Amino acid sequence: MYPLSSQRRSWTFANEEQLRVFRVEQNTKYIEEHAAEAPSPDNLNDYFLTPDEERLLLKQYEIYLIDFCRRFEPPMPKCVIGTAFHYFKRFYLNNTPMDYHPKEILATCVFVACKVEEFNVSINQFVNNIKGDRNKATDIVLSNELLLIGQLNYYLTVHNPFRPIEGFIIDIKTRSKMINPERLRPHIDSFMDSIFFTDACMLHTPSQIGLASILHAASKEQENLDTYVTEALFVSAPEKLRGLIEAVRKIRMLVKNYEPPEREAVKVIEKKLDKCRNQNNNPDSELYKERLRRLYTDEDDMPADDASFHIADVSSDTSAMNISQ
Repeated sequence: MYPLSSQRRSWTFANEEQLRVFRVEQNTKYIEEHAAEAPSPDNLNDYFLTPDEERLLLKQYEIYLIDFCRRFEPPMPKCVIGTAFHYFKRFYLNNTPMDYHPKEILATCVFVACKVEEFNVSINQFVNNIKGDRNKATDIVLSNELLLIGQLNYYLTVHNPFRPIEGFIIDIKTRSKMINPERLRPHIDSFMDSIFFTDACMLHTPSQIGLASILHAASKEQENLDTYVTEALFVSAPEKLRGLIEAVRKIRMLVKNYEPPEREAVKVIEKKLDKCRNQNNNPDSELYKERLRRLYTDEDDMPADDASFHIADVSSDTSAMNISQ
């Protein structure tokens, strides 16, 4: 149950400001640790990403995430998509894109979500959905899997709003006068797609998000469910009604206020990221390749400096792993 879950205890926060503080802290920490890499100590913001630039970048990669999931074969259940978004957002509360490129973490979030939600696809099936060097994609996903799980504090169970939504629809059919509640589904699906791009899943309960989607869909169909909410849902607990109404209002405002990033602005940020990212975590860097060699090879069996050594072609270009097209 959600009230007793790790999601409620560890991954649900009081307000957007609390999330902003976490993100700024990670950004500041990275810049302090890597300040010596900047060409000039007086213009760190010209070299490193700012918190606002990180948010724009991650917004763009959230769009890539849902596009990747929609194109996925075999078709991916909604719960997998929701869980992948949870993982992606949680990971970047504790980390900065300058440390771990979102393209690589995105694919790993989806892969782990497939496992947790029991959507059984092999790693080979999974990377077949990624354009480019699939051997390289396999290495990146598998090498980041334990990192991701650790950064999630091993709390992998996610309570998505989809079950509450189904419960509300069944209840509306039973206890309201609405004719054919099934016609709400297209509007619900559209609202839920928009919810993924906001921080609602880290601020509100699944049932609040589910009810917000139902009420949004009803308004689109020019239906009024106020009586259902006040006289059916909360007739035995009217003291909770005010808090619920406020939560639903905030959720709908999050969706309304969402603005997709400008693609040209994101391109500039990505070029900036290429220069300031942590080379220890860059699959194209010599530091990363050396780390892989040591990870996969016993110390006594380390190859000579001039020896050819590839872990699924670690020397190939990371850009070959393409989930954004």
